[in-house]
Amino acid sequence: MPKMKKVKIFNELRQGLLDALTYERGEPTNLRVTEIPAPPKKITPAEIRRIRRSLKASQSMFAIYLNVSTNAVRSWEQGTRKPQQAALKLLMIAKRNPRALLTS
Repeated sequence: MPKMKKVKIFNELRQGLLDALTYERGEPTNLRVTEIPAPPKKITPAEIRRIRRSLKASQSMFAIYLNVSTNAVRSWEQGTRKPQQAALKLLMIAKRNPRALLTS
């Protein structure tokens, strides 16, 4: 049987809450703060088509740029499916800077 390690979890939780309160008050504290970006906004089929056309790419070539299937690009542009997670993030990057998809 493994040796049980004595953990003072209450004290650690209490200290964590005190640190959080200090941070919320704007007082200096030794915490690591991570900013999580907002999820990408939804994109319309017309916007997807506009991004693809700005690259002068066919649906199959655009699919290669995004690492998705040609069928996925076709479905997005027709509005029968919506891009999810990573593809949506890539589309938002491409919307701001279409040439970003062309660099390796």
